[in-house]
Amino acid sequence: MRDKKNFKWIWFVAARYIFRKQKKSPSVVLSVLGIATGVLALIVIISVMNGFQLGFIESILEISSYHMRIGSVPVERIEEAREALLDVPGIDAVLPFLEFQGIIRGRRRGQQAALVRGIPADAPMMDPGMAARLEFDWGSFDLRERYDALVGAGLAMQLGVGIGDEINIFSISSIFALGADASEDGAGSRAFTVTGIFRTGFLEYDMGWIFVGMEAAEIFSEGDPVLGVKIANRFHDRRMLELARRALEGRPGFEAADFSSWRDYNRAFFGALRTEKLFMFILVGLIFIVVALNIYQAQRRMLLERREEIGLLRAVGGGEKAVRTIFILDGAIVGLAGAVLGLIPGLLIALNIAPFFYGVETIVNAVIDIINTAVLFFGADAIGDFAVFSPAHFFLVEVPSRVIPSEVVLIFTFGFLSSLLAAWIASRRVSRILPAEVLRYE
Repeated sequence: MRDKKNFKWIWFVAARYIFRKQKKSPSVVLSVLGIATGVLALIVIISVMNGFQLGFIESILEISSYHMRIGSVPVERIEEAREALLDVPGIDAVLPFLEFQGIIRGRRRGQQAALVRGIPADAPMMDPGMAARLEFDWGSFDLRERYDALVGAGLAMQLGVGIGDEINIFSISSIFALGADASEDGAGSRAFTVTGIFRTGFLEYDMGWIFVGMEAAEIFSEGDPVLGVKIANRFHDRRMLELARRALEGRPGFEAADFSSWRDYNRAFFGALRTEKLFMFILVGLIFIVVALNIYQAQRRMLLERREEIGLLRAVGGGEKAVRTIFILDGAIVGLAGAVLGLIPGLLIALNIAPFFYGVETIVNAVIDIINTAVLFFGADAIGDFAVFSPAHFFLVEVPSRVIPSEVVLIFTFGFLSSLLAAWIASRRVSRILPAEVLRYE
């Protein structure tokens, strides 16, 4: 009961200091706004970075490298391998594919290099995850005919082709093997009909990938198909690799099969994305350090201004820890208020990033229209419209954003603790204030 009463007077004094004694100084308001700005900026920036990075990573894993790959599988045993792997708990999809480097020629003059991947016509049923990442601007996933092709949106633009147009695919290996004769007599070359133009959100694939049927790919590729495997949790790839080996071991024809996981592909790219995110977190997090220094200086000034009050509190029985708690509570209030004020708008913007940018563009363009009205009145040239991400300069349909709850909690906690830590360090000066010296001349 005594501790409860002690806390009541501590809370009363702390609230009085921060809510009634700070009217002459804006330091508390500035500190709260500083923490709110840091929390808001970090949530929005990290969410947009997550949108871009996770979009890239998921495109790579869902379309290109898969969670696991099993190579050197004989063509005649592909279906047997699929059935055996799909019986393993935790494996969601298995898709065979062939790929080769090719030279693509469209209606326009010139040629483009591209990666051509052969997949079954029913690939969307075998691998729904890959199909979900392919957004078709024109046409659909249609590989029913032997020489149908799906072309990336950027590549289709470079080649000047649309739905129903023909493209010629030259196998680079055939060109090297046959030399100039490869293009003269048609060896290593086939005409394909474009049945779909897709977009993945990853520029490399949209500018340099083509999907064709497995039968057509077998004409160009000399190697065995590769099995792309999707698992329920990609971070369990080591355990799933071992289970996949056990499912195929002992079966004739799979002695030379090799197994690899997504960690073996694009290791440098994934590492660069992780480093980029870490450094961005640190750079934006410097806001908290600046605000913490401001809070520290404000608390030190408050201690000096209230030396007499602190001396009186200690003289009437307030212990050193109790008086320190008053100032620590002030820091906690500032930190909590700032973190909450930054959290709410930060989440609203991060979860509605596209409408937010649209609103910014609308406001700016409204101001530009007013300026243009005045400018045209004097006969000067008008200003063009404003776009945050202009399609002329950015390969974006919309700005992606992905909010990860654990990161939001970390940012909120970091903002709160920066204020609390600054107040705790500043409150250590309370031990230097002796009641007898302070009250000697009072």
